[in-house]
Amino acid sequence: MARKIRLLFATPEAHPLIKTGGLGDVSGALPPALTSLGVDARILLPGYPQVLNALPLRRVRRNLSILSSEQPVNLLSGKMPDSGIPVYVIESPSLYEREGNPYLGSDGKGWADNAQRFAVFARIAASMATAQSPLRWHPDILHLNDWQTGLAAAYLAFDPGRCAKSVISIHNLAFPGTFPPHLLGELELPWHSYQMHGLEFYQYISYLKAGLFYADHITTVSPSYAQEIQQPELGAGLHGLLHDRNSDLTGILNGIDTGIWNPATDTQLEYRYSATRLAGKAKNRSALRKRLGLTDDAKIPLVGMVARLTDQKGVDLIPAMMKLLKQLPFQLAILGGGDKAIEKQLTALASSMHERLSLTLGYNEALAHQIEAGADIFLMPSRYEPCGLNQMYSMRYGTLPLVRSTGGLADTVTDATAAALHDGTATGFVFKESSAEALSECLQRAVALYAQPRAWRRVQKQAMTRDFGWEQSAKRYLELYRGLLA
Repeated sequence: MARKIRLLFATPEAHPLIKTGGLGDVSGALPPALTSLGVDARILLPGYPQVLNALPLRRVRRNLSILSSEQPVNLLSGKMPDSGIPVYVIESPSLYEREGNPYLGSDGKGWADNAQRFAVFARIAASMATAQSPLRWHPDILHLNDWQTGLAAAYLAFDPGRCAKSVISIHNLAFPGTFPPHLLGELELPWHSYQMHGLEFYQYISYLKAGLFYADHITTVSPSYAQEIQQPELGAGLHGLLHDRNSDLTGILNGIDTGIWNPATDTQLEYRYSATRLAGKAKNRSALRKRLGLTDDAKIPLVGMVARLTDQKGVDLIPAMMKLLKQLPFQLAILGGGDKAIEKQLTALASSMHERLSLTLGYNEALAHQIEAGADIFLMPSRYEPCGLNQMYSMRYGTLPLVRSTGGLADTVTDATAAALHDGTATGFVFKESSAEALSECLQRAVALYAQPRAWRRVQKQAMTRDFGWEQSAKRYLELYRGLLA
């Protein structure tokens, strides 16, 4: 019997311990899915307070010498609370034990020492995949995620004792992790690595580019996004490198945690329901409207949106859309935070049309679930979306997603065209141009279909029966790992 593949999954966040976005969801769900396929998967995380306080941990290595650090760096081990997956945690109070966002200070800017914080993280990740590992356990595959881990691919590439292949996953190419080049000596990387064919990026060091250049394989979170990032429009200045490495680039669609996101068992909901017992959905809509102070009228569809309030998410199109559709019968419930100018604009809009628009700033996990369950339509007008998870949550909850055709949104939602409605494949609504006019036209189509209850119910049930679990995605990652090791 073949030995299990040993996988070290290095990530700056993992649900339920620490999460700022979709990366946290992926990191919490993919390793357990791979474990169920026979992989010996283990996670590596920085020792943020949220992690240290949530887990019983024991020290497995003390006082590691990493990048000439004067502060103590220890390696701890424990198990993930939900899955029991082994997790290693880097304990370094001066680097990671600070309150708030793991990447940003209270001023909304990156921590001043992010270069050092994530270089230490990357160096330890790489060292665990070499003959000089601080552990007896060695991975066959070092799986990296986004810029915070990208430097590990460079460290591994220059280490003569490497004993693993490296894979890096791009969750969002827009964050390259750039730092001044004078830090190269401190990072203990050879000076010849600072060039175009290396980690130099417009006269800076890019941790993400280091990963994209030196990793053995690159993945991203949907097939469409894998193609889009090879073009200038969405390539963020890295499209040339990605195009050159397209034979080493694979788009694998993210899955979702179908245990957490299940309307039949969701403890955040007042009423539970399923595709065969939909009565609870209307009750959740009434409960949500009551919570948000919106008039409860079953004839008027409720549109939900849970998102970072940024231009990337297309949120800036909403004021113009509301003006264009002032006569269209619908209500809109938004949950999110982000760009202060957009927050201010939406706050003023909600104040002037409080009977149609509810705005909740910040993030609330329970309310996010309640919007998924209580809304009829879920709005995602993103300018780009590497994968997107909310459109998959929405379909599972019978809330038809209305999305722009980009990235994972294009890969997961089938537009309710006449042909798709006829053959029973429609699962939502899709528009192409990133404009308030195109968004408005698409929402008009959705509201028109909502007025046809039988047709709406058929699309709802088709959406709810789509399989977005992690099993198929995990099988593709396992196939990729086997190919690299062959």
